Amino acid sequence: MSYLKEFTKGILKENPNLVMLLGMCPTLAVTTMAVNGLGMGLATTFVLVCSNLVISLFKKIIPSQVRLPCFIVIISGFVTLVGMLLQKFIPSLYDALGLFLSLITVNCIILGRAEMFACKNKVIPSLLDGLGMGVGFTLSLLTVGSFREILGSGTWFGLTVMPDFIQPMTIFILPAGGFFSLGIIIAMVGKISRKKPKDITCTGCPNRDACRFADREDAQAVKEDK
Repeated sequence: MSYLKEFTKGILKENPNLVMLLGMCPTLAVTTMAVNGLGMGLATTFVLVCSNLVISLFKKIIPSQVRLPCFIVIISGFVTLVGMLLQKFIPSLYDALGLFLSLITVNCIILGRAEMFACKNKVIPSLLDGLGMGVGFTLSLLTVGSFREILGSGTWFGLTVMPDFIQPMTIFILPAGGFFSLGIIIAMVGKISRKKPKDITCTGCPNRDACRFADREDAQAVKEDK
């Protein structure tokens, strides 16, 4: 198992937000500002890494009959810890994230990685899987939040970046702007990550001799070579 592959797959190839389309609610709700997206992403990453670690450690102890309830209890413990830390040290971010901070407990990204990966793999791969998925989720929220804040408010992390002669478009900080911004970014990621399909020929096919299309394929290939 390649540790680098386990980490990097969640950043772009299997990005939980922009490729697998998971965690849409917090993505659309809290990304009116870049700092909110970054805060939600980092909080989710912390919970994802810690829950993957604990679930991987205790996967042989957790009874299969109560697997999901146990996962939720573990995840909710880390969510509570994150909420307490934010409330103590960054109360403005805690207030901005609001209810969506508590809803990390049932975030389908975290439950999905616990069910599909952490409970079936060793500790280090589970840690890297959680970290990679968390980084990918954080980058997607930061990108959407930056896009919406710059176009909708003319600022980025609270700093004015839009020239005075360009009026901010308020629609981008409204729900409709969230859907529009997310759609644009998903389309761009899909375009970048799309691979060109390989040409399929009859060469090497075990049924080549019996296939009525084989001669036509070979003739076309010879014609193109000429």
